[in-house]
Amino acid sequence: MLEKAKQVLRIEAEAVLALADRIDGQFEQAAAMILACNGRVVVTGMGKSGLICQKIAATMASTGTPALFLHPAEGIHGDLGMLMKGDLVIAVSNSGETDELVRILPIVKRMGLPLIAMTGRPASTLARAGDVFLDISVREEACPLGLAPTASTTATLAMGDALAVALLLERGFREEDFALFHPGGALGRRLLLRVEDLMHRGEQIPLVDVTVPLKQALFEITGKKLGITGVVDAQGYLVGVFSDGDLRRLLEQGLDGLHQDIGSVMSRHPKRILAGALAAKALQLMETHKITSLFVFENEEAQTPVGIIHLHDLLQAGVA
Repeated sequence: MLEKAKQVLRIEAEAVLALADRIDGQFEQAAAMILACNGRVVVTGMGKSGLICQKIAATMASTGTPALFLHPAEGIHGDLGMLMKGDLVIAVSNSGETDELVRILPIVKRMGLPLIAMTGRPASTLARAGDVFLDISVREEACPLGLAPTASTTATLAMGDALAVALLLERGFREEDFALFHPGGALGRRLLLRVEDLMHRGEQIPLVDVTVPLKQALFEITGKKLGITGVVDAQGYLVGVFSDGDLRRLLEQGLDGLHQDIGSVMSRHPKRILAGALAAKALQLMETHKITSLFVFENEEAQTPVGIIHLHDLLQAGVA
């Protein structure tokens, strides 16, 4: 059983690798047609191919190419009304002779919509009808009976992914653009949330003057419940920080340090981040420097903090 399973993977891997030699002028023309499309990309196919079509449409839609799936059987019973002038159709069938799909081709042609044919048979009805033909043929199916679509659907999916990624790159699609279409997911939170969305502001910022006794600074740390306080000079510029960790290290040296001013025991050159930075960037800085808080500034030149962000804020927002 294990050897048979491994053989399935080898066959499907070979089917995908064979596609690399077919990324040619036809593929380039297909991409150019989609980039020039003013409407939607409508992907259509029946059965297992139809399921792959749904994935292709979903991938395109989430990477900057407006796309939707049209079930050809439903299409011949009214859903062809989904098609509009300006749309482009990608029709998928390994045989190129799927009845429901072939029956909607005259309508696509009559509407003057560009047609990209993805099929495993260059001489098929679908291939001949297409303005562009993408060859998704496979040497053999992984199914030992040669009946269940296996390698052919894998190859179709891979060709669809290749097309979607090529379009993504040509459009200059960015991580931020991707996140806009995924606001509810973890990726969206990492790419959409900014430090200013999560930081503590105003009276919530723990700050003490550089001249105050350490005891008073400890009250500030306890009261603001962030495990840290910033230390500012007479101009309000951040000149240092003092954290729970600093207190533990100070106590290891004895109790004499408790009677000093905060300015003599603080950590200088505190790490900082800008308010407009991604929350994920704040998390990266915290992990790199093994700290749990960052003071936030409006811009690179600013010396007066406008906020503070804590690791717990990032965790609660689902950024981590």
